[in-house]
Amino acid sequence: MTGIVVIGASAGGVQALLTLLPALPADFPRPVLIVVHVPPDHDHGLAALFESRCAMQVCEAEDKQMPAPGTIYFAPANYHLLVEPDGSMALSADDPVNHSRPSIDLLLESAADALRSRLIAVLLTGANNDGAEGLRAVARTGGTAIVEDPATARVPTMPAAGLAANPGATRLVIDAIAPHLLRLA
Repeated sequence: MTGIVVIGASAGGVQALLTLLPALPADFPRPVLIVVHVPPDHDHGLAALFESRCAMQVCEAEDKQMPAPGTIYFAPANYHLLVEPDGSMALSADDPVNHSRPSIDLLLESAADALRSRLIAVLLTGANNDGAEGLRAVARTGGTAIVEDPATARVPTMPAAGLAANPGATRLVIDAIAPHLLRLA
């Protein structure tokens, strides 16, 4: 099973992703799974928004689908996105975590359990603490944790919580994350 990149974002996340994702090439060697907090009753259309802006393929994640390199998968509105032990994606309508469904923590924790050192996790701008515990799981299992620099994030609460829980995480401004992912992948 290949490695995976997982990304979590909340308030200001669409703008951050509009900087990060178009900078990744079509032949990026890992799948990218993304949770963005959106209102549960709102069909966010993120895949459609990013499809024309990215060199990589972009789609909504589907239950039991095996993620492919060179493809970006967004969690559907009102579903948790998880990574199964075999690396496939699973969708869940379980209760919200940290007032959110999809939950960044659940994606990061499940991916950390499944992929261990083959996981790269990125936590971007946001207004709550979702993702901090997930990053702790990534670090504990030998994965790579990257956090958007709170000093330059649109909303610093979430990346600051991620760094507080994981002081060893790599802190980068948004423009530096894609080049760093290319070096790691």
